[in-house]
Amino acid sequence: MDLDEVKINEDIDYVAVIEKELRYISGIIKQKGREILSNYKITPPQFIALQWLFEEGDMTIGELSNKMYLAFSTTTDLVDRMEKNNLVKRVKDPNDRRVVRIHLLEEGERIIEECIKKRQLYLKEVLIHFSDEDVELLKNNLTRLHQDMRKE
Repeated sequence: MDLDEVKINEDIDYVAVIEKELRYISGIIKQKGREILSNYKITPPQFIALQWLFEEGDMTIGELSNKMYLAFSTTTDLVDRMEKNNLVKRVKDPNDRRVVRIHLLEEGERIIEECIKKRQLYLKEVLIHFSDEDVELLKNNLTRLHQDMRKE
């Protein structure tokens, strides 16, 4: 066994703890998000769809299906319900009239902005116990982790 293998084996306990903590943190944030959503007339999957449209802009149902890891038919039903609630609308692509894109409407944007702001306020309350340096270090490390994972 060479030195690199020994180092990796020593780090396994840390990796297990990091994975577990990230999983628990993700679960808590998801639960808090659901509590916030209970004040709105949208479901968690609708929130995720609206969030993708908010962050990425107009997209086809196929593109949205891929982002959400849902079947095309499930996403179509989701978009139908959101369209009935005036959160999104279907628009023809100006470059190719055969292509239909899902466009986020003002009400959908308002809901997403409010929900995200409330989630951020929750996190800010939790982080109040951290020093400014610890918050910056956490942000930098999470950003780096996310960037490295996106490369994979």
